[in-house]
Amino acid sequence: MTELTDVSTLLLSRIRDVADYPEAGVVFKDITPLLADPVAFEALTGAFAEIAVRTGATKVVGLEARGFILGAPVAVRAGLGFIPVRKAGKLPGATLAQAYDLEYGSAEIEVHAEDLDAQDRVLVVDDVLATGGTAEASLQLVRRAGAAVAGVAVLMELGFLGGRSRLEPALAGAPLEALLQI
Repeated sequence: MTELTDVSTLLLSRIRDVADYPEAGVVFKDITPLLADPVAFEALTGAFAEIAVRTGATKVVGLEARGFILGAPVAVRAGLGFIPVRKAGKLPGATLAQAYDLEYGSAEIEVHAEDLDAQDRVLVVDDVLATGGTAEASLQLVRRAGAAVAGVAVLMELGFLGGRSRLEPALAGAPLEALLQI
């Protein structure tokens, strides 16, 4: 437990609060200082790779855009394939799409139809769990592609936004692991 506490302390120390961004009253959690620090980025990658191995994942899905930055090195370190889940219209070829509701409207994400199959167990990786809408849609998309959900791993969970409770039914017993609770 001391090791996780040490990693959490390191990661938290490299996340910068930016007041009033993107709008007044919001405190944005900027992870760019963490990414710029090779020791912190390595610790984050290692913690996520351990989750991938422990959950029996065969592929890592990264959610656009910071999930790409975090998920790709996790996949490499764990010896797994990496699958990007993108905003609609960004992937060439045949895709599966999943629409979901946002606070003010809706959005859609896509994955290449051939990138996942019934033999895959997928760990979804992203930087932040906020309201849970994007993560929930990604789990629906993974299952529609025929794959199983190994779990979700996020750097930060913004607990006050209730994403965990929204995501729990979609997880269907798979773990949700947040390295930091904010």
